[in-house]
Amino acid sequence: MKKKILIILPIILLGGGYVAKAKLMPAKVVKPKIAGEIYILPHQFMCNLQGGHYATFTIALELAPGQSDGSSAATAGDTSSTSVVGTLPEEAVIRAIITNLITNQTENTLVTSSGRIGLQQQILSDIKTQTDVNVDQVYFTDVAVQ
Repeated sequence: MKKKILIILPIILLGGGYVAKAKLMPAKVVKPKIAGEIYILPHQFMCNLQGGHYATFTIALELAPGQSDGSSAATAGDTSSTSVVGTLPEEAVIRAIITNLITNQTENTLVTSSGRIGLQQQILSDIKTQTDVNVDQVYFTDVAVQ
């Protein structure tokens, strides 16, 4: 009888501990890699570069959580929207910031990873200081330089 108790007691304790841990411990929360929304600016950019070169590229913005892209307000009641600009508030200012920063850069700036990262950081900084749009990151999604 004592042998049975000595065998059963540890099994019950281990099983009870496992159940208690599963029930009482909070589940591990996995933080998403991208917390906000990705907003792709409509229409490609085309900018003149130094030396007679030019670049075409597309920009995407990672909007901060809670930052609306304005799409619901812009299209409310308008089912035939054929607007040539996007729905993000202050998008014209953001496009101007990007165009001004890219125009007259060297082709190597957009071809190299370090050059693009530097431009992304500068665009992000200027968007944060010159607009009220909350952006966490700027991405070049397509780049072609000629």
